Amino acid sequence: MRLFALGTLLLAFAVVAPPPAIVAHGRTAMHDLVPAPVSVRPARGAFTLRPGTAIASDDAGVAAYLAGVLRPATGYALPIRPKGAISLRLEGAPASVGPEGYQLDVTPRGVTIRARTPAGLFNGVQTLRQLLPASVESPSVRPGPWQVPAGRIVDHPRFAYRGAMLDVARHFHPVETVKRYLDRIALYKINHLHLHLSDDQGWRIAVDSWPRLTTHGGSTQVGGGPGGYYTKADYREIVAHAARRHITVVPEIDVPGHTNAALASYAELNCDGVAPPLYTGVKVGFSSLCTSKEITYTFVRDVLRELAELTPGPYVHLGGDEADATSDADFATFVNRVHPMALSLGKKVVGWHQIAAPDVRHSPGRVLQYWGLTSNDATVTQAVANGAKVIMSPANKTYLDMKYDATTKLGTTWAALIEVRDAYDWDPGTHLAGVPESAVLGVEAPLWTETLATEEDLEYMAFPRLPAVAELAWSPRSTHDWASFRERLAAQAPRWQALGIGFHRSSQVPWRA
Repeated sequence: MRLFALGTLLLAFAVVAPPPAIVAHGRTAMHDLVPAPVSVRPARGAFTLRPGTAIASDDAGVAAYLAGVLRPATGYALPIRPKGAISLRLEGAPASVGPEGYQLDVTPRGVTIRARTPAGLFNGVQTLRQLLPASVESPSVRPGPWQVPAGRIVDHPRFAYRGAMLDVARHFHPVETVKRYLDRIALYKINHLHLHLSDDQGWRIAVDSWPRLTTHGGSTQVGGGPGGYYTKADYREIVAHAARRHITVVPEIDVPGHTNAALASYAELNCDGVAPPLYTGVKVGFSSLCTSKEITYTFVRDVLRELAELTPGPYVHLGGDEADATSDADFATFVNRVHPMALSLGKKVVGWHQIAAPDVRHSPGRVLQYWGLTSNDATVTQAVANGAKVIMSPANKTYLDMKYDATTKLGTTWAALIEVRDAYDWDPGTHLAGVPESAVLGVEAPLWTETLATEEDLEYMAFPRLPAVAELAWSPRSTHDWASFRERLAAQAPRWQALGIGFHRSSQVPWRA
């Protein structure tokens, strides 16, 4: 069985034995990459980054990003010039790489990344980072040498949407924490950050026409802490930081349930006209906007308008889950009025898969985010038949806030205990009956924060499972192999240490540091 698995892995990666210099201590071999590329062909030798190395690029943004990553540890100037030993080109890439793929060629004389778009170049740069020694991620000068193994990689993603979700409503996390999370997810070629901006415990985005949403509704969090919120300038800073990493921000305003922070801020949004107290617990399903009041739709329209003005991406997420305090008829009435508002603003609607409920009309471009625990859901199947796409986020596979095992101090267990292999060993393209791979827009790993109050908490729960989900979203099905993945994941540990990421040392992974 082990021989069969090894043979399959070698065939999938087209790997030939690299020379000893490539696998010596402190260097990263081409077959240690996460996510696994489509095609890897190692060659003899290596390129060495030197003090005089320059970067040439057809995209100034990607070049500046690469230089910014490499300068602190190497201490090299790495100027950006018309010609350089590292060359980033928007020409010459095969058509097969598509809009986000790349071809990376390394010889002893230089490194060339070719792509059809800047996003493809950026993804190639992430691979180049992993080919360098892990200490290249250090914030201070390290001795090197800085060698890149020779060979060719041709690579492109399996799914267009590769996401991570960060809940900043249950516990508020400041701008700098979100920016660092963007930096972390970019390394694994994730291209969407879903921000859960509102919930019962807090409202986190400024809305000028409804200012008490933040000044009152944003003033607390789970456990009664100080809460917080993003000004419009804060949010723009997050969006701009994401854009420089070719990541699209998907903002979520969860309606009609999960709305106690809004209801507490404005009494008129309640059917009885009485504002409830602010909420700091973790129970769900008890709140609802008053769907029979016209002021509710004025409120939603104003929020969506201001949010759309801040968000250049194509999506807004309108929640729709666990609306237990809203009757089925009222839920359908609400959704059928609200979704067209987003469309009128030029946005496609994403919602939790409950928006596929009976009597909810299909809207063009609608995307369901599936978080269910089973492999069958008739309403999702019917919505797909009507043209909906699906983001796969089964809670018992992808929810990064679930405990690793019974001894994990952080997290919850309602969906499952999720060890690294549980997060990795499933197929998004076949997971849900009646949903063909062609209907799967992508995969997302949500990180809910009922128990996660600090940046260190986020990192511990996200790593090493986030890279596992990222590989499912990027890599071809043919490369899926747990025995290979656990070894490649183990090689990431020194990189995370250099980056200062405090990760969970799962006993399932033979860590290298």
